[in-house]
Parts: sequence; C-alpha cells; structure tokens
Amino acid sequence: MSDLPLLPAYDGACITNVVPALLHLGDDVPTWLPASALEADRVVLLVVDGLGWTQLDARRHLAPTLAALAGGPITTVAPSTTATALTSISTGLPPGEHGVMGYRIAVGAEVLNVLRWTTAQGDARRRIVPVELQPHPPFDGQRPPVVTRAEFAASGFTLAHLDQVRFTGYRTLGTLTAEVVRLARSGEPFAYAYYEGLDKVSHEYGLGAQYDEELRWIDHLVATVLEALPSGTALVVTADHGQVETGDDVVELPSDVLTHVAMQSGEGRFRWLHARSGRAAALLEAVEAQLGERAWVRTRDQAIAEGWYGPKVTDAAASRLGDVLLAAKGTVAFHDPDDTGPYVLVGRHGSLTEDEMLVPLLVGIAGA
Repeated sequence: MSDLPLLPAYDGACITNVVPALLHLGDDVPTWLPASALEADRVVLLVVDGLGWTQLDARRHLAPTLAALAGGPITTVAPSTTATALTSISTGLPPGEHGVMGYRIAVGAEVLNVLRWTTAQGDARRRIVPVELQPHPPFDGQRPPVVTRAEFAASGFTLAHLDQVRFTGYRTLGTLTAEVVRLARSGEPFAYAYYEGLDKVSHEYGLGAQYDEELRWIDHLVATVLEALPSGTALVVTADHGQVETGDDVVELPSDVLTHVAMQSGEGRFRWLHARSGRAAALLEAVEAQLGERAWVRTRDQAIAEGWYGPKVTDAAASRLGDVLLAAKGTVAFHDPDDTGPYVLVGRHGSLTEDEMLVPLLVGIAGA
C-alpha cells in the first residue's frame, strides 16, 4: 500500500464530473464513463452512501448484479466524507469552489456540523443560512427530481446541496424503488436517488457480517430497479466515499499538541487543528513530531497548494479550514471530545487512503 495520499482526480475520473457528463454540460466526452450512459434517453443516478470500490471489489460474490455492470473505480473528493462529496456530486464542483469543506467546518468562531446543521448553540439554519454558505445551484439549475429520505426534506444540508430540486421523499427500500421507477416511467430524462443505509451499517458495525448483508440488499435493490425501469434507461451507480474499519484504534491527541490548540474541526480521520493565537508554527512542529507517522500532516496553505480541494479555493472556503491537518493513515482515528454521535463509530472515512477515496462508477441498461 502506498504511503502517499490518493488525491482526487478533479480533472477526470472523479465524482465532481459525473453529473456534468450525464447532463451533457460541455463538449468533453469522458472516456471513464461507459458510453451507454451518455447515449441513453433516460438516466437514473443512484448514489449509495459508503459504497467504496475496494470493499465492493472484495465482495463481488455478494453483489452479482453490481459486479456485472460496466464501469470501474473513480475518485471521490477531499475529505472523503458525505457532506463534501454529495455537494460535489450535485453541483459538479470541487470542494474549494462550493465551500462545504468537511463534515464539521469552522464558520467564524463556531464549528458547524453540516449534516445536522447545528453548532454548540443548536440549530444554525437561521444564523448560518445554507444557501449562503453554499450558493451554487445543484444540477446546473435544471431542477431534476431527487429521491431521498423523506425526513431530510427540511434539513439545512438538503437546502445547501439540493436547493430548488423537485424533492421526492421515501421511507423504505420498497418506496425508494417505486418512486424511482415512477419517475422514469413518467418520462423524466434524469433522476437522482440517494440511499444511506450502507454507510450507517458500516459506522455502527464495521465491515463484517452486517455490512455484507446490507450489501446483498443493495444488490437486490439495483437488480429490482433495473428490471422495472423502462427499456433503454441507464442506471448509473456511484458513491460518496469508501470505508475503513477503525474499531478502537482511536488516538487521544498528546498534551503537548493540545496545549497549542484552540479548537478542532473535521472528523476522526480528517482532523483540523485550529491554533491558539501565535502558536501555529509550534502546533505544526508538535504534530509532526508526535503524530507524523500516523497521519499525512499538512498546513492549510500546503493542502490548498497541493490541490486537495481542487484547482481553485475561494477565500470563504479557505476560511473554513484549520491551521494544521491530520489526514489519517492506516486505520487510526483522532479523538475530539466535541465530535460525538448516537453510538461509538466502528467504521469511518474522511482521509485519502484507497479504501476511502475509490468509489464505483457503474452503468446498467434496463432491458439489455
């Protein structure tokens, strides 16, 4: 396994370029996307949260329908996390342009949890307006139908990355299937669907039996949708990120690092440290000495200069980053007592390993 981070292929086979290609924006014809998807009269784009390429490739026997589809791996974005990646998919932009720079990002002196759209003060939808933080219209402003969880309809993150789409909520895999098929049969040329179950399972249970069984159900979902879609419809399957099973490999930051830290943002495998006033250089020195073997350590300027967030990073986007970044290697995660959830995470993502960065781009044609 390479000791170098796998950077996003923003100029080619990357999730940022999937929607622009499917909507025929621009003159370039991507060689990394099976031609059948570009030639179809109707397209359904299914995004399966957490379906990494390396995990799928090792489990082809559990997912025969997915395994038989045309296509292969492409890269996600940095960080390899849902909030950033879904925004890149919907807008067709790298993170440095759309500005959703992670799962937990600095907005002024606060840390915004993007998926919950909350800070330590609670609901932030009025104070941090979603369409102002991320102002770019999704899907080139074409307002396609989007099928996602019904309970996501009014969330801040939905407003940030799916503003003005024609929202269709679902509650079960059966209703997801029914709504996708209904839209395609009604003549919609493009529909977007999102399913988050695999990511939930991997976070809570890791990559064991529960993950395998969830993958079986997703393969059944894909087979059922392909069978029911109108003949000639392209079903394109991709994902926002892969997974790493970290288990209890969680590192507490050493005291001689924390002494320089004012706050933390990001997440366990992509942790931004914000320095106390005047201590950025001392923080970098302490991090490199104490944690340099377990993470790719970068300053804000280094990560931007190396293209982690794309060829262009706006001032607003850059302001949402910390001073020193810990991008985890191996299976480690870095602890932040303010980064909490409903259960202890077993599986995680966010960093730039192959397991997290490579996702599938697969195409099946209904009736073929």
